[in-house]
Amino acid sequence: MTFVRIGGVPHHVVAEGSGPVCVLSAGLGMSWFDWDPVVPHLAPYRTVVRFDRPGHGLSAPAAAPPTAAGEADRIAAVLDALGHRGPVVVVGHSIAGFHAEAFARLHPDRTAGLVLVDSSVEEDPRPSRTTAPARALGAVLAAAGLPAALGPAVRDLAVRAGTVRRGGPRPDPGPAPVRTDPDPVRTDRALVRRVYRTSRVLRGTLLENARYGAVAAGLLALREDRPLPPGLPVTVLAAPDGSARWERRQRALARRLGARYEAAEPSGHLVMRDRPDRVARAVLDVRRGQEGA
Repeated sequence: MTFVRIGGVPHHVVAEGSGPVCVLSAGLGMSWFDWDPVVPHLAPYRTVVRFDRPGHGLSAPAAAPPTAAGEADRIAAVLDALGHRGPVVVVGHSIAGFHAEAFARLHPDRTAGLVLVDSSVEEDPRPSRTTAPARALGAVLAAAGLPAALGPAVRDLAVRAGTVRRGGPRPDPGPAPVRTDPDPVRTDRALVRRVYRTSRVLRGTLLENARYGAVAAGLLALREDRPLPPGLPVTVLAAPDGSARWERRQRALARRLGARYEAAEPSGHLVMRDRPDRVARAVLDVRRGQEGA
C-alpha cells in the first residue's frame, strides 16, 4: 500500500501494469477500488495509476477546499511522486471529469489523451460562498455515529442506483479478469467497511459536494483562456440510461470539446462497473503522444 504526501496531505496511490501511463480518477464519494473491474483490461498494456482524493478512500482529510486548478495540479503531483513525467491519458468519472479536463488544459504537455466517463456537466454553475454548512453537517453526523452505523449501507445503495438493474440484461464484459485474491467478494466488503465506516470519508464527500459549483465555475473559466492541446484525442463516454436530456447534455459536451461521443449501453452512472470493457477500450484507443513516455 503506497502513500505519497502532496501539500502535506497523505494520498493513497495504487500503480500497476506496464506500458504508457493512464491515470484514473473516480467520482464523488468513490474510491480507488471502484476501478477494479477496469484494471485487468488495461494492466497488460498500460501502467494504471489510481489515487484517492483527500477525504476519499484511504487518503487523509483535505487541507483546503477543492478547486478546478488545484485538482488538476493534484493529478500532476501524484504523477510526479511516482516518477511519471511524460504524457498520460487522464480519465475522469463524474465530478472528476472536471478535474481531468482541467489537467488537460493546465498541463497540455503532459496530456496524451482525455477520457470523460459520464462526466458531470454544468452550463451555468452556481458556486456556494461557504463550506461551513457542509462542515457543520459532517460534524453533527459524525458525532451521532452515523458513518459507522450506516456508511457501508449508504455506499451499497449508491452503487445499486448507479448500475444497471440486477436481473436485467447484462453486457458482455469481455475476457474474464485475472484475480489473485482468494475471495473477491469478501475482500471488497472488507474494503467497503474499512473506508465507509469512517467520518473522514463522509466529511470529504460533503466538502467536495459543497464545492461542486465552484469547481465547475473554475473549469468554465479555464475554457476561456486555456485551450485544449491541438489534436488532443478526447472521448466523452456517456451512460444515457434512457435519459434523452442527459444524452443531449453529454453530446453537447462532446461538441464543445471537439470530442468523440460514445454511449455505454446498457450502463448506469458507474460505467466502470457496468462496462469496464468500454472504459478500457476508450483508453487503449489513445496512441498520440505516448511513445517514449
